[in-house]
Amino acid sequence: MFRNVIVKKPCSRITEGITSAPELGKPDYELALRQHAAYIEALKSCGVQVTVLEADENFPDSCFVEDTAVLTRKCAIITNPGAPSRNREVEAMIPVIRKFYSDDCIEYIKAPGTLEGGDVMMVGDHFYVGRSARTNAEGIRQFIAILEKYGLSGSEVELKEVLHLKTGVNYIENNNMLVSGEFIDKPDFAKYNKYVIPEEEAYAANCIWVNGKVLVPANFPKVEQIVRNAGYEVILVDTSEYRKIDGGLSCLSLRF
Repeated sequence: MFRNVIVKKPCSRITEGITSAPELGKPDYELALRQHAAYIEALKSCGVQVTVLEADENFPDSCFVEDTAVLTRKCAIITNPGAPSRNREVEAMIPVIRKFYSDDCIEYIKAPGTLEGGDVMMVGDHFYVGRSARTNAEGIRQFIAILEKYGLSGSEVELKEVLHLKTGVNYIENNNMLVSGEFIDKPDFAKYNKYVIPEEEAYAANCIWVNGKVLVPANFPKVEQIVRNAGYEVILVDTSEYRKIDGGLSCLSLRF
């Protein structure tokens, strides 16, 4: 169960966010603000306390707080984002995380290691880590060493096609996993009940489980039905403006 969630409002420079899909156009800032507010309400309906941080105009992508830290039940791990324009986003997050974790339980990924939280998927006390353009071998080595120090475990997953691990695979508890693209047949996930997301709705593989409910991107009816058929209560949240800068539901929060 999650008790807390940290989110950060989008800044007006969200239109300058990193994107691999410029054909989708630039985000509409006012609409992004409304979508973010609805996201917060959806989270609150799952019974969590939501800490809302004010927007930071210095960092266009800073609403994607998930990449700045991995928050486990035993420790907080401050990441070292691999995207140069995002690297210093962690500085603003450290004092916030100190409100929830004591200093002796806060660890740091240090250069030359890079790691972004979007590449980390928690399954109980095991953490799968995607090796990507943003998360390198040294970052993964440090991350797994930190986990093991606290009695947790981790393993590397090779990525070939997606930006982040959770772009294409997401754990929704109860041994259930949403998988798309290159993750459908990955041996790393053979032991889970896999729900295959059709290619045309691959973006919506990025759903998040919060205390028994699953937040699903709006306007992806096949994924919505897959999650409902798996036995979950679904909450639809529109993330159209965040999709334009490579963001999804999980990217917008730290859940712990």
